[in-house]
Amino acid sequence: MRTPDSNSAAILKPPAAGYVRYGFGGEGMPPDLHDAAVSAALWVFIGVATSLFLLFLAAYGMRMDAGDWSPLAMPWQLWLSSGLLLLASVLLQLAATAAGTLHLRRARSLLAAAGASGFAFLCVQLWGWQTLLAIHVTASGNPAASFFYLLTAMHGLHVAGGLVGWGITAHGAWRQDASRLARRIRLCARYWHFLLALWVLLFAALGWLTPELVRMVCGTR
Repeated sequence: MRTPDSNSAAILKPPAAGYVRYGFGGEGMPPDLHDAAVSAALWVFIGVATSLFLLFLAAYGMRMDAGDWSPLAMPWQLWLSSGLLLLASVLLQLAATAAGTLHLRRARSLLAAAGASGFAFLCVQLWGWQTLLAIHVTASGNPAASFFYLLTAMHGLHVAGGLVGWGITAHGAWRQDASRLARRIRLCARYWHFLLALWVLLFAALGWLTPELVRMVCGTR
């Protein structure tokens, strides 16, 4: 039978050798291990987001075959926003390369420019929405318009999330060593490369996917 002293000793027994205990959210975790965990989580998030958008695009393709479908002309602002998103992705990649070669001033400048391009992307997207609303293209008036607003809004929310990640990276850009800053920017760049690839897919589907093409791909023609 254990005595109270033996129970206390068991409770207060130090962890075994090699066992490391971290706080909530990885507090106290070594930087390399923390960044590796963030990288894995980012890959999981990208996989989930990709699946979600593919499901919406599948619904978009199936809905096109209905009789009330009316094609929607893309506002020209979307070409400008596409260029801005491409620019943000390229600038982040260049910033990661600059940080990896210890050109920290250049890396910080490129990082700031990438964030400005990402924010400008959202502004131009809203401008495109306003252009459509000005000619009375609303979400309730046409199924094609409904999907346009839904898909671009969802992508815009993911871009806004990317700007949050960019802000966290930029906030620590003047306090972190070069190696960790390079890792952080690479993670940020990976997400923005994903946003660019996703936007290219959405833009192509919204602008050039037709019911005839859907029937041909699905073999129902």
